[in-house]
Amino acid sequence: MTEHESEAAAAPVTAVITPADAADAARLVAFGLQPKLQPARDQEYAELLRRYREDSPFARLADAVAAGLGLVVLEVSPRAGMAVTAAEDSVFAVRMGDYARRTAADSGDRFLHGLAHLAVAAMAFPRPEDLADDGYIGRVTVNGVDAFVRQACRRLEERADEQGMNTDPATDAPGLEAAWRIWVRRSATGATKDARRLAGSTTGIVGKAAAFLTDSGFLQRTGDDNGGTYRTTARYQLQVRDMAGSAAMAELLELGIVPVTDGTASLLPAEDTEDLELVADAGLPFHS
Repeated sequence: MTEHESEAAAAPVTAVITPADAADAARLVAFGLQPKLQPARDQEYAELLRRYREDSPFARLADAVAAGLGLVVLEVSPRAGMAVTAAEDSVFAVRMGDYARRTAADSGDRFLHGLAHLAVAAMAFPRPEDLADDGYIGRVTVNGVDAFVRQACRRLEERADEQGMNTDPATDAPGLEAAWRIWVRRSATGATKDARRLAGSTTGIVGKAAAFLTDSGFLQRTGDDNGGTYRTTARYQLQVRDMAGSAAMAELLELGIVPVTDGTASLLPAEDTEDLELVADAGLPFHS
C-alpha cells in the first residue's frame, strides 16, 4: 500500500445524505410531534426509531431537523418514541397565557391554571427518585390535586403568619404566597343545576389541565373516580424531568407536602431550601 493509499484509508468517510434520508428524518420528527402515537403500533415509526439508534449519521440528521424547528430531543427510545419538547422560541411552544386565556380573561385565573399544572407534576413525581426511575408510573386524580393545592395553601398561610406577612396582596401578584389566597377563595366545584363542576372552580381548572395533558400524550385517563383518575406516560416523565429545576416547581415541592391520590394529602417535614419566587404564568409544560 502506497503512502497516499494509507492516508486515504485513514481518512474518515463522510456519509452521503440523500433527499430520502432528509425526508425520513423529518418523518421521524413528525412522528415525535404526535405524542399519542405509540411506536409499537406503527411499523414505520418503529423502523425509523431503530434506524436512529443504529445509524449515527441519520440520528444527527434527525436531531438537526428537530433543532431547526425549535425542538429539543429529550429521548429516542421504544418506550417514549421520539420525545421532543418545544424551545421557548419554537413555533410549537405553548404559552401558559395563551392556554388559559381561552377560558379565563382574569390574570389571576391564568395564574391558577399555571399552578394547577405545577401541582399535577409535583403530585405525579413527588420525589427525585421517581423522576430518575424510567419504570415509575405516577397516578393522580383531579380531586387529589385540588386537595394537594389546598393543603399547600394552608402551609403557606401558616408560613405567612409566622413571618408576620399575612396581609392581602393584589390578586395578580406573583408568587405562591399570593396564589393561596386566590385558590382558597375559589369554590372547589361550584354548582350547576345538573351537578356539573364549573369551569372556573378549582377542580374545573385542574380538570382542564388534566384534559390538556391527556390530549398532549402526557397523561392517560384511567377512570372517573375522584373527579377523574390518570396515569403518567414516559413522555410526561421526560417533560417533568426536563423542567424539574424550575423555581416554581422547587418552591411547591419545598413545602414538603407528600400527596396521595384518594383526595387527601399529608404533610412531611420539608428539606431546607432557599426561598424561590414563582414567576407569574409559569406552568408545565408551558413557557412563561
